[in-house]
Amino acid sequence: MRYEIILAPEAAQDLKRLSARNRTTVQDNIEKHLRFEPDKISKSRIKRLRGLRHPQYRLRVGDIRVFYDLVEDKVEILAVVQKSEAADWLVEMGDLE
Repeated sequence: MRYEIILAPEAAQDLKRLSARNRTTVQDNIEKHLRFEPDKISKSRIKRLRGLRHPQYRLRVGDIRVFYDLVEDKVEILAVVQKSEAADWLVEMGDLE
């Protein structure tokens, strides 16, 4: 099944702030890992976030974290943040169950 990838306005801004090299790497990984199996949990790449209703998943791309939700056949990317900022972003924007 092919998923539609939707960038939230905040995520689009986050991508623009990255260097061209990091932006390309993140976009390639989004396409590779989230287009067809965004809910395939792996030890190193995709993690289902526990205790949160929103965001549901995290994709790790080096020192960058991509937070996203699955809604039917869509992947809604909410944020693209540096690892060092990920915990603060989750506290601020995460929606607890």
